[in-house]
Amino acid sequence: MQKQGQVRVWKSDALPADWFKRQKADEKATQEVDCTVKAIINQVKADGDGALVEFALKFDKAELNLRALKVKSGEIKEAYTKVPKQQISALQFMKEKVNAFQKQLLTQTDIKTANDGIAVQTVLRPIESVGCYVPGGQAAYPSTLVMTAVPAKVAGVPRIVVCSPSDAKGKVNPLVLVAADICGVDEVYRVGGAHAIAALAYGTKTIKPVRKIVGPGNKYVTAAKVLVSTDVAIDMPAGPSEVLVLADESADARLIAFDMVSQAEHGGDSVAGLITTSERVALQVQENLAKVAASAERGDKISEALSKYGFIIICNSMDEAISLVNQFAPEHLEVMTANAKALAEKLTAGLILLGPYSPVALSDYGSGTNHVLPTGGFAQSFSGLSALDFMRRVSIVESTRTGLERVKDSIKVMTEAENLPNHYKAIQARFEK
Repeated sequence: MQKQGQVRVWKSDALPADWFKRQKADEKATQEVDCTVKAIINQVKADGDGALVEFALKFDKAELNLRALKVKSGEIKEAYTKVPKQQISALQFMKEKVNAFQKQLLTQTDIKTANDGIAVQTVLRPIESVGCYVPGGQAAYPSTLVMTAVPAKVAGVPRIVVCSPSDAKGKVNPLVLVAADICGVDEVYRVGGAHAIAALAYGTKTIKPVRKIVGPGNKYVTAAKVLVSTDVAIDMPAGPSEVLVLADESADARLIAFDMVSQAEHGGDSVAGLITTSERVALQVQENLAKVAASAERGDKISEALSKYGFIIICNSMDEAISLVNQFAPEHLEVMTANAKALAEKLTAGLILLGPYSPVALSDYGSGTNHVLPTGGFAQSFSGLSALDFMRRVSIVESTRTGLERVKDSIKVMTEAENLPNHYKAIQARFEK
């Protein structure tokens, strides 16, 4: 039996062939979740607001008023009286950091070229409406509201909607409401879970549908996003949170243990792992995990996550360690090695944090980067959320007569190759008298 805070330790050459698959939800469990979520989505489509009230009671033990799903401005004003000024200031600080980073990002996307009479420009235009999902339940996440709403605001989205579950009395966490106000959100609804995703996708009497849904959530929320993605855009599959630490002999085992525990406190399905070339560091991390977890708040959730999804892998070389990291493609990757910056160029992750003073908590709350990131290996093909996810790229092309004439022969070759003769005739017609 594993002790509190203990994780499995593997030698890389002894890893089971299906080890990476084991770290993900098993296929049967995934099918069961999908089946449950499909039924929820269909009921929301059929019964609208009534289904939202029913599911809130069933899943969140919350008694909601059918006519009060939308949070009113008075409740948001009242929320300011229920939270400490320091927390309000911290949210404002985070909002400004994210806002500055996202505005800078957009300055890199202004593309214009003009060669031989043909001018091409790419312009960005905001999506008409977005739904930001902000998890609740085990804990409130006003930071997620900042990370989803601020990039949308920077992009110029005219309608920003937030859905977040309420407590048993039907109240949304006051700090989430304050964050919504600080970030300029247009609508807030006291609805969570897969049913909230269905409402955002297909609409109800109270909640108008949106063009895109963003934000992380549990396995049911993630499944709902994937299922509705055939009808409405989503950001990415962002499920249970992950941290992976890549370390060599120089790493501080105590700091690694604290970072793994901080990740595990998100919930029992969080993933916290270490891949290292040092057996000494691996054993010391194991020892420190037990010590830190034993005295940690939220200890039951931490121990559950570490025992189920915590791991340490000892590799024979850094090249082997890098290969395993890239196979896993974690949401957060901390690199605690002597040459962290050089290694970063070889690594795949949703977010890479370099050195002992760059923990996940920094990127969550203080660096200005976005913590809505791909999980479950999707970092191999998805990026973290940004203002670009709330925009459409439109190319504008303008050619002079001379410019078109210079390229028409090349166009003719391709239209003949693809057997589209009328494409070239449309070009040729412009030069006939």
